[in-house]
Amino acid sequence: MAKNSIPSDIGKLSFEDALEQLEDIVRQLEEGSGELDASIKAYERGAHLKNHCEAKLKEAQQRVEKVVLGADGEPELEPAELD
Repeated sequence: MAKNSIPSDIGKLSFEDALEQLEDIVRQLEEGSGELDASIKAYERGAHLKNHCEAKLKEAQQRVEKVVLGADGEPELEPAELD
């Protein structure tokens, strides 16, 4: 598996489900009660979840459009500048 590729089970998650899992991992790591190996695996999964969430947000941003009036006064759609 490539270093930046997202595991297929994570790739199938909705943004909301991935974010919820990521929040659970953060809480678990903040508690520091797990074993080292489990914490490392959780951290790695969290990194993949973060990348997946960022990709989903970027995809949503690209789909967002704003309505503007064209030169002829008719409404047109153009990509929103959200940055």
